[in-house]
Amino acid sequence: MIETADLWLLLPLLLATGAFAGVLAGLLGVGGGIVIVPILFHLFTGFGVDTGLAMPLAVGTSLSTIVFTSLVSARNHYAKGGVDMALVRAWVLPVLIGVVIGSLAPSVIDGAKVKTVFGIMLVLVSLHMLASSQWKLELLSRLPPRPVQFLLAVGVGGLSALLGIGGGTLVVPLLTLCAFPIHRAVSTASVFGFVISVPATLVYIGNGWQVADLPALSTGYVNWAAFSILVPMTMWLAPVGVRLAYRLNVPQLKRVFAVFLCIIGLKMALV
Repeated sequence: MIETADLWLLLPLLLATGAFAGVLAGLLGVGGGIVIVPILFHLFTGFGVDTGLAMPLAVGTSLSTIVFTSLVSARNHYAKGGVDMALVRAWVLPVLIGVVIGSLAPSVIDGAKVKTVFGIMLVLVSLHMLASSQWKLELLSRLPPRPVQFLLAVGVGGLSALLGIGGGTLVVPLLTLCAFPIHRAVSTASVFGFVISVPATLVYIGNGWQVADLPALSTGYVNWAAFSILVPMTMWLAPVGVRLAYRLNVPQLKRVFAVFLCIIGLKMALV
């Protein structure tokens, strides 16, 4: 179990994690959770936290950081008129239904199985990232009928809450596959990141309230030591990533990062 003294050893690792997640979020448009969850999982297990406890703790902590980063992002995108509010209104209820299902799932699904699902998701995201860096991917010319959208929105909310990722990781690829303009997809996804993370964080706190052997400075499945370091770092360095995006070869970086994600995903899914 992680004691208070161990948190000082975690400090430089958490600072590096926050910096890495922030820069990547700005540079490649990926949600911080896709980086934060696997790194937190390995940090927690490295300090002796059981796998079954480390995964929901990593997920809950990741979701708590997304509350603030997505709020700032959503406000900026809304101010610039990039958010499709009609889609937000249509999807918000099914997304919230999915969030409740996904947030409660760890209480009946073993953390090791969640780790495997997260690994598979990382592999799929990395394959999509590789393909989209090379070709324009569109399966449909417009969004599917409302009943299908409802089911997709439930799935987005459920998987995001289960795996501790912001809406962007799933919403952006889903919308762009339906010929949604990329900038509008990113802007709209930022709102769903906030819609998903707030209730999901509360449920993760409640689910872990009575759990024994939690690390120091934890409330339920949220570790506030990690939260207090990750949030400022991600919010501070995301603009740095945005500036770098205009100077570097982003498609090439996407391909490199996709390979990195695929390796992490295979490790989490198979080991």
